[in-house]
Amino acid sequence: MQTIDDDEFEPSPPRRPLLRRKRVLIPLGTVVAIIIAFLLLRTPDTDRAEMIAKYGGPNAAFVAGPAGQRIHYRDQGKQGGPPIVLIHGANSSLHTWEPLVKRLGADYRIVTLDLPGHGLTGAPPDTDYSAEGMMAAVDVVAAKLGLDHFVVGGNSMGGWVAWRYALARPAQVDALLLIDAAGMPLRKGEKAPESNVGFRVLQYPFGRWLATKITPRMLVEESLRGSVENQAIVDDAMIDRYWELLRFPGNRDATVMRAKMNREPAMAARVGEIKVPTLILFGDKDRLINPTAAQTFHERIAESEVVIEPGIGHLPMEEAPDETAAAIADFLKRRLVPRPASPETR
Repeated sequence: MQTIDDDEFEPSPPRRPLLRRKRVLIPLGTVVAIIIAFLLLRTPDTDRAEMIAKYGGPNAAFVAGPAGQRIHYRDQGKQGGPPIVLIHGANSSLHTWEPLVKRLGADYRIVTLDLPGHGLTGAPPDTDYSAEGMMAAVDVVAAKLGLDHFVVGGNSMGGWVAWRYALARPAQVDALLLIDAAGMPLRKGEKAPESNVGFRVLQYPFGRWLATKITPRMLVEESLRGSVENQAIVDDAMIDRYWELLRFPGNRDATVMRAKMNREPAMAARVGEIKVPTLILFGDKDRLINPTAAQTFHERIAESEVVIEPGIGHLPMEEAPDETAAAIADFLKRRLVPRPASPETR
């Protein structure tokens, strides 16, 4: 009969040390992988001088403001014509107005600027991105160019700045152009628009932190495509411009600060105080601001007219520049009343 050694029944060595090592190594490996991925994906700021050379050109103009701003602007078109100051939207730049400059510049003097925290202006020392801070930038450029009154217009956030400017400085505003402008409340029963991926990321604290560190070009492209209906305008040059200027020193931090800023929604109740001729122009396929906001503006501003462009998204001046320029020209020819010359210039 076969005998069995008692040693064969001894228990196996405990596996607890191995399990402990796994419990430590697996999370540690995950952390290391996340750190490596972060370092690989991290996108640094662009070079200030290189961006000014690329997007400002040899004649880039800057003006210093009282709060230490260094505001990038362009003064184009007919120097003796009625002046129009145009204000871009969030994460955009003065370049968004170039299609209108080409079409309206023969008859109007067109001034555009990069708002604080945008384009080649970058972050001002006081990091003031409120309506007052943005309007102060307009004041600085207007003073530099000797403009004591003008037509003011804006797109999206720039439209919000424009109507706030008309409320705050009515004596300086001859007419108002609101192009897919922000600032009106949702109408009864409405839902907020779907927006684009970039703005959705900024709704969350972690997303805001990440937005200052990682800015993939493909995310910028996706955000642009989510903002417009006419996809043909989104080419490599446009994507690069938005991507590189978003990474201009200080601009990404400014984007995060604006995302947390109080936009003073109660001010919308005062928009009816605007008395100057007002053109309200919206694309009917806007996915960032409900096109019905045009009707809300119209109901509240007595001297307003509405133009709705079919098949156009959030950027009519780039998506449909011919139609947008024609609507603005027609409106100003009918509604803009020339002011009498001052005694010094008569």
